[in-house]
Amino acid sequence: MPTLNAVTAIPAADSEAALAHFQASLQFETDCSDVASALASGTPGFVLLDVRSPALFDAGHVAGALNLPHGKIVASKLAEYPLDTLFVTYCAGPHCNGAARGALRLAQLGRPVKLMAGGITGWLDEGLELVIPSRPC
Repeated sequence: MPTLNAVTAIPAADSEAALAHFQASLQFETDCSDVASALASGTPGFVLLDVRSPALFDAGHVAGALNLPHGKIVASKLAEYPLDTLFVTYCAGPHCNGAARGALRLAQLGRPVKLMAGGITGWLDEGLELVIPSRPC
């Protein structure tokens, strides 16, 4: 008889349900390593949005990211991008819901969007570097 605990008390989904779930999850999220690899290719196929405040962006951000705080995501700020442009949002990390708020705003505007799981925390955990603009003396 199997031991019941918090992991085993609820049986795992069958393979078909698990396949549907995990395939669907990848439609909504990507990870830091995959973003870094795509950016390094020179043709990532998406626009990376740092949805934190300008002050946090200036303190360190992913190279190639644009700063557009989630509260300022409006149609006029996206006008230069074709409607099928994929946006990837990130914020401080798993403790922050800014990336989800930004993704929600983009989806409300009819834009394709994914969230970069882990945000800045995940980026650093992967051993990836941030751009830290130099400040005048």
